[in-house]
Amino acid sequence: MADIFDVIADATRRDILHILLERYNQARDAGGEISVSDIVIQLALSQPTVSKHLKVLREAGLVAVREEGQHRYYRLDYAPLEEIEDWLIPFLSVDFDVEAERAAAEFEAGLKDEQRAFAASIGKALADTSFQMAHAVKDATSRKWRKSD
Repeated sequence: MADIFDVIADATRRDILHILLERYNQARDAGGEISVSDIVIQLALSQPTVSKHLKVLREAGLVAVREEGQHRYYRLDYAPLEEIEDWLIPFLSVDFDVEAERAAAEFEAGLKDEQRAFAASIGKALADTSFQMAHAVKDATSRKWRKSD
């Protein structure tokens, strides 16, 4: 049997599961079943493609099928999904937002230190250049006045 994460990694299979969930929510009294042809219409895929994906979902225990003559009706089976939920809960209880905010603040603080250092070096270079220009102008002016005398 395929790993359930491999099974739900496929976007088409996730779309099928979503359709089955919607059907369950709309028609609980009818068992949430939907025909293969209705899934084909909703996904705008070929019947063989949808059937292939439904087979993978069925083998993983994510869907159940009921046969009625030539027709197949599928419904969602929650048991494997509840196992995934149980596995995910510890990860969802971690406050990743706090961790992300802390990391962003540390990055921003480091960036501010770098910005201050950069601004200081620019300020020093500007002050040195200004000082040199002022002395160059003073020297040039002094020479011009000495020649005039």
